[in-house]
Amino acid sequence: MASPLPPLLPSLALSPSLLPLLFPSNPLSPQHRRRHRLPPVSASLQWNRKPQLAGETPRVVVVTSGKGGVGKTTTTANIGLSLARFGFSVVAIDADVGLRNLDLLLGLENRVNYTAVEVLNGDCRLDQALVRDRRCPSLELLCISKPRSKLPLGFGAKALTWVVDALRSRPSGPPHFVLIDCPAGIDAGFITAIAPANEAVLVTTPDITALRDADRVTGLLECDGIRDIKMIVNRVRTDLIRGEDMMSVLDVQEMLGLALLGVIPEDSEVIKSTNRGYPLVLNKPPTLAGLAFEQAAWRLVEQDTMTAVMVEEEPKKKGFFSFFGG
Repeated sequence: MASPLPPLLPSLALSPSLLPLLFPSNPLSPQHRRRHRLPPVSASLQWNRKPQLAGETPRVVVVTSGKGGVGKTTTTANIGLSLARFGFSVVAIDADVGLRNLDLLLGLENRVNYTAVEVLNGDCRLDQALVRDRRCPSLELLCISKPRSKLPLGFGAKALTWVVDALRSRPSGPPHFVLIDCPAGIDAGFITAIAPANEAVLVTTPDITALRDADRVTGLLECDGIRDIKMIVNRVRTDLIRGEDMMSVLDVQEMLGLALLGVIPEDSEVIKSTNRGYPLVLNKPPTLAGLAFEQAAWRLVEQDTMTAVMVEEEPKKKGFFSFFGG
């Protein structure tokens, strides 16, 4: 049985500076909305109901970025587990050959006995290679290969597409979602991972190196025929945005021109959850980043997006010589 839905949004002592990022649908003052020409508030996330699944199933979503270390695998683990907790069946595929980490983040590293390579070689059945998460049986993990192993020359885009097609036609029924954790870079591993996908979640951080890679990846996804691309901005710090030391989410959205799926604040609990193999969305009480991942998963189900709001900049402190115009 899947874990029950959270009855209502849990009560947290949230910093006021994080409220605009985590809950952009909360009503702001009419004066603020007129000043920044924001649309009127029409709806917000309703946590006492199950999200309504949009689109044809299975929905094959690749989680990518181009740059390494921006949080692709963390995003795949938390969104996949959130979808399963909402009651949807999910297969998460770790497509990073030789450097897989999704099993570690899910705490399933000791239960991976077979991989997709063994399935293609005829050494096992597909259902034997799928590892079911005991905490949430609606989530299954499939690894492409074992750690530190080289991918066979015959494994490529066609092979991964065959695996996804096999999931579609399996006797127990197709999953609602297939999430593909894409490796970093834009080489053969990237081409293989995006081949079966019809949607993409682009994970980036608000720094120029990640944004340049994200812009390049966006172009490659569109060339491959993937038009449904949504963006998650990870590791956002409102204090740095106010001090003009970090680009705002509005700046990121303006540069990339993508629909916004979620904004994940910087959270020290990420390292703890990674080392424990316990995704953030399972934490009790929930963390700020965990709540943001759940909201992003909700929007993914309903093919919805969010609107970034402006974070007011702090007035710069005036020094002694400001009296003299300094």
